[in-house]
Amino acid sequence: MRSTTVLPGTPGSPPAAGEVPLHRLEVAGPGAPPFAAGSFEAVGPLSRWDRPHRHTFYEIVHVSAGSGTHVVDLARWPLRPPHLAVILPGQVHHWEGGRGPEGTLALFTDDFLVDHPRDREVLRELGERCWFALDPEQDRWVRSLMAELVAEHRERAPGHESVLRSLLHVLVVRAARLPGRAGTGRDPRAQGRPAAVAEAFTRLITRPEAATWSVRECADRLGVTPHYLTQAVRAATGRPPGRLLIEARAYQAQRLLAHTQLSVRQVAARTGFADPAYFSRFFRRETGSSPGDFRKHHSRPHQSLEAPPAHA
Repeated sequence: MRSTTVLPGTPGSPPAAGEVPLHRLEVAGPGAPPFAAGSFEAVGPLSRWDRPHRHTFYEIVHVSAGSGTHVVDLARWPLRPPHLAVILPGQVHHWEGGRGPEGTLALFTDDFLVDHPRDREVLRELGERCWFALDPEQDRWVRSLMAELVAEHRERAPGHESVLRSLLHVLVVRAARLPGRAGTGRDPRAQGRPAAVAEAFTRLITRPEAATWSVRECADRLGVTPHYLTQAVRAATGRPPGRLLIEARAYQAQRLLAHTQLSVRQVAARTGFADPAYFSRFFRRETGSSPGDFRKHHSRPHQSLEAPPAHA
């Protein structure tokens, strides 16, 4: 993702119309590692922001106290600490209601995972589940690892970057062992090429632009034939890729309706429908409600994410 980090004091850019605000990782200075760790207070007020936004970086959060709800995309996770949360670059999230979270955060970009590139795949799997309740023993080791990350980041002793990468790797590996995680945790390359193609397809269709793609276009992007893609996805999921694309399309429409003020016509266009009436029929069939009813139920006044109107 372009320009994933900024220097302290760099002003943020206002979002374009229909886009969710994008936060970049603030680093100490030129050449500083793309990593930060600290309490919610130390990281700053945006760490508890109550408006939907997204990041250029990964965020691992240990929630040790607080109340309210953590909203990630369209999923709502009540705060009943202790929790561990994993938010991926590009995911839309915010904190809502209650006393707000207390705890520790570790923030880092893809570039920081240079020593352990396999961690990117594990983090994507963790991000699909996102939210983990911790028992006392799990809470103890998460708290200990997060405290070590914060101390190394704060003290910046010689070799601290290597120590930070090692501690982060341990945190990711141990988080992958937590129950309830989506996926199997196995490396798809060890399962044969069809499984790898199916996993690549499921990642591909999470992109916003995939809402307008066909199975053939996805196959072209993955370098396989549509027939091979269909066989691989059916073998891995039991479902055809066309059905998964339809669900991804409906999900993208839900995100736009819930998190922007785009008109129904604009949402239809962004998800590949030239006819808003046909889009409305599609949306009702897939979700059980009309676009307008869905927006009324899921949107709140403070969630307006459009660029502010220009005043003369």
